[in-house]
Amino acid sequence: MKKTTLSLLFTLFTCAILIAQDYTTPNTGVTWTLDDIAAASPSTITVSGSEYTLLGNLTIAENDAVVIDTNLSLLIDFEKRVTVFGSFTVDANDVLITALDENAPYDGFRFEEFSDIDIKNTTITYGGGLRVLTETFAIDNCTLTNNVSGTTSSAVIQLSRGTPQITNNTISFNENPAIGSAANAAVSAYIFNNTIEGNNIANSNRPQINLATTLQNPPLEIIQNTIIGDPTLDQAGGIAIANFVGGDVYVVIENNTIRGNRYGITILGNSNSAEILNNVIEDNNIQGDPMLGGSGINIFTSAVGPEVIISGNQIRRNLWGVTLQDSATANLGDDTNNPGNNVFAENENGGIVYALYNNTANPVMAKNNCWIENQESTPQDVEDVIFHSEDDPALGEVNFDPFLCGVLSVADNAVENFSFYPNPVKTEINFNNIYAFTNVEIFNVQGKLLASKTIAEGLQTLPINLSTGLYFVKFSNDTQTVTKKMMVK
Repeated sequence: MKKTTLSLLFTLFTCAILIAQDYTTPNTGVTWTLDDIAAASPSTITVSGSEYTLLGNLTIAENDAVVIDTNLSLLIDFEKRVTVFGSFTVDANDVLITALDENAPYDGFRFEEFSDIDIKNTTITYGGGLRVLTETFAIDNCTLTNNVSGTTSSAVIQLSRGTPQITNNTISFNENPAIGSAANAAVSAYIFNNTIEGNNIANSNRPQINLATTLQNPPLEIIQNTIIGDPTLDQAGGIAIANFVGGDVYVVIENNTIRGNRYGITILGNSNSAEILNNVIEDNNIQGDPMLGGSGINIFTSAVGPEVIISGNQIRRNLWGVTLQDSATANLGDDTNNPGNNVFAENENGGIVYALYNNTANPVMAKNNCWIENQESTPQDVEDVIFHSEDDPALGEVNFDPFLCGVLSVADNAVENFSFYPNPVKTEINFNNIYAFTNVEIFNVQGKLLASKTIAEGLQTLPINLSTGLYFVKFSNDTQTVTKKMMVK
């Protein structure tokens, strides 16, 4: 009986010492590998060939470094975390960091202020993201997918300060946005040549890149990325730069492809310097409600400040092309520093095209742009796709002449010169239907169809019973369509 009891106690003691333990490196200035940690604390990391399993929380002390320079897999147990005060480097050709059980994600990585982080060629999945509190952070040629909330809940890569380098990565199908920063964090990230797709699976009202205030030098740079939305995630936008708490915003957004999001690019709050250059911004209309989103580019500021420079962009098939709100100021092309060269096509909602909607009292320079792609245009054509002082005297004028995309032929120009009278109108409009239009429709400025009527050739009178304001009247047949603005007084 006594021997049995002693044997049982010994077995329990042996099991106890095998229970996973948290481990902190000794803070003596050494450089560790995972094998070193496994040797120092076998209950924290176990090893089987090139597969390592982290069973307890691991902390790298401020004077220590951990280096992964061979190809391996690191499996991390449920809710465990890697915290780095010192240095963490991954510099192998193929490293996998994932959950021990995909249904039980680990907590993620927390990189403390003053830590030194450099991660290359790594696949990071089924964890709680990267909380980047340090000024010195680089991640290159990595894949981050299927990550959830953990050390971060705002983005897979959540930034706090400094000039982090995020280059050549694939960041896709994560619960939260791809890259973010806190509202009061001054971060000038360099975000270059990443493929960002289908993030924000939680479908919260956040974009895939969600950043705030910046440093002045260098500016925030978002360059040559591909940012693709998931049509089932109708709350997820493309890029947002928001300044809600005060601070500086210096940003360059250039040569990106932004497609299939709730909106393309938005700048909210005042900016010191913002340039939106040479981007392809298409089909950012997945939510479908023009009152809640759908702009290719949206600028919304509460006070007049430096102009946002918008040049060389291709803006197609969004609900709106460019929208300016509140006190926003923008320059889409002038005679000196901005060549214009923006191209617009089919940015419409409710059957009405809105290439540029200037919903501010500020004048806008918008010269040398192609307002209707693949169509030779007249000044009236361009006027019809721009909303400004011509439509509402309280708004600022858009100076769009000269414009690109040519001039209509004589025959097409004749159709474009079709008109009705009087305009402004009180109770009825009159027109001579010499072009054999078969239908006339009236829309409000939100694109809602208000009336539709079949018409015949010859002289026509159409009764109007609408409240004061701006409307759009579309005349059409099987081969031709023309839309005209109508003021009701």
